[in-house]
Amino acid sequence: MNPTIHDVARVANTSKSTVSRYLNGQKVKKATEEALERAIITLNYHRNENARRLVMSRTNTIGIVVDNISNIFYSGIIRGIEAVANKKGYNCIFYSGTSNAKQEASFLHLLFEGQVDGIILLSFQKRDPLELERMMDVPYPLALIGDHGEMDGLFSVDIDNASGVADLVTYLHELGHRRVAYISGPAHMGPIKYRLKGLQQKMHELHIEFRPEWVVSSDWTNQGGYEAMKELLKEEGFTAVIASSDETAIGALRALQEQGIQVPNQMSIVGFDDITLSSWVSPPLTTVRQPLQDVGMKAAEGLFAQIEGEEVERTSHLFKPTLMIRQSCTKL
Repeated sequence: MNPTIHDVARVANTSKSTVSRYLNGQKVKKATEEALERAIITLNYHRNENARRLVMSRTNTIGIVVDNISNIFYSGIIRGIEAVANKKGYNCIFYSGTSNAKQEASFLHLLFEGQVDGIILLSFQKRDPLELERMMDVPYPLALIGDHGEMDGLFSVDIDNASGVADLVTYLHELGHRRVAYISGPAHMGPIKYRLKGLQQKMHELHIEFRPEWVVSSDWTNQGGYEAMKELLKEEGFTAVIASSDETAIGALRALQEQGIQVPNQMSIVGFDDITLSSWVSPPLTTVRQPLQDVGMKAAEGLFAQIEGEEVERTSHLFKPTLMIRQSCTKL
């Protein structure tokens, strides 16, 4: 039979209640702690977590629902979540929305059934307003990363996408650019609306004309950026291009170079994300860096505050990107 808490108490020559206090993280005398550690090692004792969970009414587990587990942008966010979870002594279980072909809200049953103590929903895609309304009524610990539909009553964390693009516009304006083209992204992605909004607002503030014919869409891939840039080159007059992702910008850079257009001497270009490759292309790409690990940590901290019964304001928390200036732009 497996050793029990009674066996640990007997070998350590102490009481069952003292063993229980120690195993639950409470302080005991130094000599007692050493005796308990020796007993645990000698007996090869392992705590019955299932029994402990029943007593504590907790699973010591949080669920993270990810729309696409292979998305490289989520790795930094996940590191942030896990850093906080580890400090709290919690495990993380990951669920793939893509592989299960389910809506995010369908995973809320994990909370209702007590399988996890809290859930973080991670997605950069646009969320269904009806799903968001359903989430607002959930009485259990819940945090969103990404689009919150501009709704109050949800604890959510996201990148300040409008601010990031506005910084790029300001930077190009400081270099003397007044004719700026824009490569947008796929319509189903949450950041697209805010990045375009940031572009238009800042251009208006700086008295830069917004030309609809200088705006094209892409699918946020290298190939998509390449095709979008070829489409833009049918127009004339712009001196700079803002791509709404680095992948897009790198594809656009390839199209410019194939046309014999020198970057940055004849055309300036910037991206958004600061992926690793952006600093390795030629010329290295000016872009904005997203503080993804901070986003993950903030979401986890908000979730654990709810788990621990703290009063948490259900509102959106935005993290501002950082401008990374490299060699893909020039002063006019």
